[in-house]
Amino acid sequence: MSESSVPADEPREKWDAEPEEASQAAEETVEDVVDSDEVDETAEAAVVEEDGDVEPDVDPVEEFKRSLRGLPGEWYVIHSYAGYENRVKSNIESRNVSLNMEDYIYQVEVPTHTVQEFKSGKKVPVKERVLPGYVLVRMELTDESWAAVRNTPGVTGFVGLSNKPSPLSLDEVAKLLAPEPTEESKKTAAKTPSGPAVEFEIGESVTVMDGPFATLPASVSEISPESQKLKVLVSIFGRETPVELSFNQVSKI
Repeated sequence: MSESSVPADEPREKWDAEPEEASQAAEETVEDVVDSDEVDETAEAAVVEEDGDVEPDVDPVEEFKRSLRGLPGEWYVIHSYAGYENRVKSNIESRNVSLNMEDYIYQVEVPTHTVQEFKSGKKVPVKERVLPGYVLVRMELTDESWAAVRNTPGVTGFVGLSNKPSPLSLDEVAKLLAPEPTEESKKTAAKTPSGPAVEFEIGESVTVMDGPFATLPASVSEISPESQKLKVLVSIFGRETPVELSFNQVSKI
């Protein structure tokens, strides 16, 4: 059944299934400490008080997950055509306004991450889609909101049952949308001595050790020794999705 032939107000049961910032340290210090016991005690008290103000390091992913808990709606995944994810995002946002669904459809995201590519002999950061062919929508699921999204040009279906799409868990959303590591943390990681070179073979099974797909099994589909990168196939929502990773981001099984 084509999308254009399905009325937006038809119940979804009748449709076909498709497929904190960085922590701060106290900056003030106790100065001009004299020999008297009374002043020493005052200084010590000041130090204790300042120490109490020091905030522990904050895990950005955990902080992001805490922020998600306060948001209305749940996150759902929709299928789209690979390469048309941003257009589908714009289409949903436009229909959201034209159909007055802002009270039900809150946010649309295309998960991306930054990779380094060589262009004209130089490394340049490039935004790459994490899930080609998928778009995330935060919404209150009703017949009307479901139809508004499902009947959007470029949308081929929700992930899950046709009449009851499956929402993502907070952990899954955080893996896909959490802020990327800062440049400082990347530089620190880069200074860490790397292990010995690992040899891989096409078709070999590996485990993803880093990034949004950490702990998932994958199959090696391409190897680039010069850039120390692999292209692996990860099964996501029942579909094999190609993901580019560094040698040190996967482990042999």
